[in-house]
Amino acid sequence: MNAFARPEWRLVVALAIGLVIGAERERHQGGGRSGTAGIRTFALVSLLGGVTALVGGNASLLLGGGFVALAALVSYAISSQRDRGLTTEVALLLTYFLGYLAESTPTLALPVGLVTAFILAFRVRLHRIVRNVLTEREMLDALVFGVCAIVILPLLPNRAVGPFAILNPFTLWRLVVVVMGITGGGYVAQRLLGGRFGLALAGLASGFVSSVATINAMGARAKADPAEVRPAVAGATGSTVATFVQLTILLGAASPRLLRHVAIPLACGGGSALFYAAIQTWRAARVQREPVPPGRAFDLRSAVVFATLVSVIMLVSTLIVRWLGQSGALIAATVAGFADAHATASSMASLYAVQQLEERAATLGVALAVTSNSVTKIVIALSSGPRPYAWRVVLGVAIVLACTWAGFLIVLWPA
Repeated sequence: MNAFARPEWRLVVALAIGLVIGAERERHQGGGRSGTAGIRTFALVSLLGGVTALVGGNASLLLGGGFVALAALVSYAISSQRDRGLTTEVALLLTYFLGYLAESTPTLALPVGLVTAFILAFRVRLHRIVRNVLTEREMLDALVFGVCAIVILPLLPNRAVGPFAILNPFTLWRLVVVVMGITGGGYVAQRLLGGRFGLALAGLASGFVSSVATINAMGARAKADPAEVRPAVAGATGSTVATFVQLTILLGAASPRLLRHVAIPLACGGGSALFYAAIQTWRAARVQREPVPPGRAFDLRSAVVFATLVSVIMLVSTLIVRWLGQSGALIAATVAGFADAHATASSMASLYAVQQLEERAATLGVALAVTSNSVTKIVIALSSGPRPYAWRVVLGVAIVLACTWAGFLIVLWPA
C-alpha cells in the first residue's frame, strides 16, 4: 500500500515542508523577530495549503493563496526598512503552494521543499560563487549549455534523415551536448580543485577536448622547462584517461548495445590508463603547484565540429561499405582514427545502431580507431618533448594499448 494513500500522511508531508523551510528562515532572521515569518508561520502556511487541497475547488486555492500573498506583502512592508529583499516573502508563498501540492504529489512536493531550503541555507555561498568565483564567460557557457540541452535537443526529430537515411539529428546533437558536458565537467573539476594536482588535472581536463593536442602541449612545456618534465608526463597520461571516459560516454550515447559489447576492452584500457596516470601524478605531486586561472568551460564550435566530423565519417564509411563491404568500414576507421578516435568510434556505433554495420565489424572498427590514434599519440610524444618526457608517455600509451587489445581479443575471440 502506498505510504501516502491516506490524507493525514500527506498533511504530515506538508507540515514537514513548512518546518524545514521555516527553520531555515528563523535562523537567518535571528530567532524570528517581530513582524517576520518564522518556523511557526511557515509550518501553518504549508498546512493551510494542504487543507485547502483537501477542501478542494479553485475558489479555496485562490482564497488561501490571496491571503498568504497579502500577509507576505504586509511582512515586506514592515521589514522593508531593514531588509529590501523579497526572499522570505516569496518563500512563504511558495511554501503555501508546496503544501497544496503535497496533497496530490507528495513525492514531488517534498524534494522541491528540501531544494528550496537548501537554496535559502546556502545563500551566502551562492552569492559568493556568482559574484566572486563565477566569471561572466563561465555564466554564459552555462546558459549556452542549458539552451543546447534543454531547449534545442527536445525539438530535433529523432529519426534518420539525409543521404542513405543514416543521420539522426537528435543523436548527433546529443553528441554535441555530451561533448559540452564532458568538457565542462572536466573544467569545473579543475576549477574546484585548483592547482593542487598541477598539470595532471589540467591534462585530464584538456584530454576531454583532445588527448593528442594535450600530449603535444605538455611536450612543448617539458621542452621549455626541464624541471616540469614529470608534471608534464602526468598531464599527458591523464589525458589518456579522459580518452577512455569520453569513449565510454559517447559510445553509450550513440549505441548502448555496442557499449555493452566493448565494455571489457574499455575497462581494461581505461583501468590501465588510470593506474599509470596515478603513478605519474603521485611522482609529480610536489613539483607543480600552479593555480588554475578562469577560462572557458567548453567551446560550442568544437563540439559542433566534432558532431560534423562524426557525420562526415559516417557518410564516408557508408560509401566505402557499399563499395568494399564491411572491410571498407574498417579501413575508414583506421584512417580516421589517426585524427580522432572519439569521432570515429562514435561513427562506428552510429552505423551499428542503424544496422549499417555488424556487431563484430563495429567492435573491430572501434579497436582500430583506438590503435591508430595511439600511434598518433606516440609520434606526437616523440616529436614534441624531450627524451625523458617522450619515453614515459610512449611507455604509458603502449601499456594502455596492450591492455585494451587484450580486452578486445577476449570479446572477439569466440566469434
